[in-house]
Amino acid sequence: MTSPSDTDASDTDASDTDASNTDASNTDASDTETRASASGGKILEGVTVLDLSTFVTGGFCSAMLANQGAEVVKIEQPGYGDAVRHSGPPFIKGESPYYWSLSYGKKSLELDLKNDDAKEALYELVEEADIFIQNFRPGTAERLDVDYDTLTEHNEDLIYLAISAFGQTGPWRERSGYDLLIQGMSGIMSVTGEADRQPVKVGLPMTDLITAMWAAFGATTALYRRERTGEGEYIDLGMLEATLPWLTKQAGMVFAGEETKRMGTKDPVLAPYQTFETKDGFINICILNEKLWGELCEALDRPDLPADDRFEQNADRVEHLDELEAEIEATLADKTTDEWIEVIAEDAGVPAGPVYSVEEALNSPQIEARGTVTEIEHPELGEVPVIEHPLKFRNAESGFELPPPLLGEHNREVFRERGYSEAEIDRLAELGVFGDDPDDADGDANADD
Repeated sequence: MTSPSDTDASDTDASDTDASNTDASNTDASDTETRASASGGKILEGVTVLDLSTFVTGGFCSAMLANQGAEVVKIEQPGYGDAVRHSGPPFIKGESPYYWSLSYGKKSLELDLKNDDAKEALYELVEEADIFIQNFRPGTAERLDVDYDTLTEHNEDLIYLAISAFGQTGPWRERSGYDLLIQGMSGIMSVTGEADRQPVKVGLPMTDLITAMWAAFGATTALYRRERTGEGEYIDLGMLEATLPWLTKQAGMVFAGEETKRMGTKDPVLAPYQTFETKDGFINICILNEKLWGELCEALDRPDLPADDRFEQNADRVEHLDELEAEIEATLADKTTDEWIEVIAEDAGVPAGPVYSVEEALNSPQIEARGTVTEIEHPELGEVPVIEHPLKFRNAESGFELPPPLLGEHNREVFRERGYSEAEIDRLAELGVFGDDPDDADGDANADD
């Protein structure tokens, strides 16, 4: 069996029955019309993905592919599975809801990759696969005989995605890495937090998710290239490099010789563009040009602000951020956040919004109208929540069709669908392909494992 240390080297610190996007029952009329016109099926139907990754980078990547119709077979360590299954609390009847968010739409297959028969079974799956994903530390794939050269002996058209913390080359290639490390080493933490406090990380596994999105983008563009050339591809993706392009304005400041710094919610090049305190909470206000600045001042009934030399142009306001903040908050203190949202956002049309809790964000009227948070039937837990992915195509369908799988739930199904007889699958189980304990003879799930 592969150990967690072999398989988690590049991800986060451990710290509707059919919920398809084609279900318009929870959408508004315009969304329903758009979805109703979808007639092309799912874009990645017929694409098979073998995912050996654990934790977030590969997991969220393959979830994105599953949402668009790919068959994703999640290959897991027998008896233990993906480490994210054990990330918590909280747990719901032994399941981590964190695991759910990375595993909708997939099938779970236990394979003991230190068992030669399991490797041979994997190679047979590779023959029919399109994409192979792993996030081992460099060198581990070769040790397990699941490296690119080995697998392309069985499928020369394979698209092989190797995700790691620092990439396959360079002086840091053999280091392990997690989201916290990459947030620190990419510069993100140096610009996150208050000026007079220590650096802080973004409160979600940001660099894991950034890397996952690059991974999905790389896999699909490689598929497109294969359609044109017939050639497979090897993709080397490092988390650190994946994160740097997202620095955007901060990188631009460095290129211009400027110093970057932590500014709380303030922006280094726009003002006002930050969080302000109101009578009962907080509000975000985003001013990107002089037209919006004038409209904000009118909504606040503060015609004196644009007439003040300190606040006339954006550059002036950036130069005098502290004074500007004090002036605006003095006015905002008169009303509640909801009252100001009505005045600023609804009436004046100026970009402004509340600071929601996660619970409020998941249950906002906009999200409800868009049908983003739905439910999907779980084999043991009944209906569980699912956050649908946001791509809404006019001429294609998308959405998750399977719940997060139980460990080894599809051991038999995966091979049955590839033409194996029950006797042949029994033999695989007896050989220890699925781990020490053979599958239940009469079902697809290892519900008691």
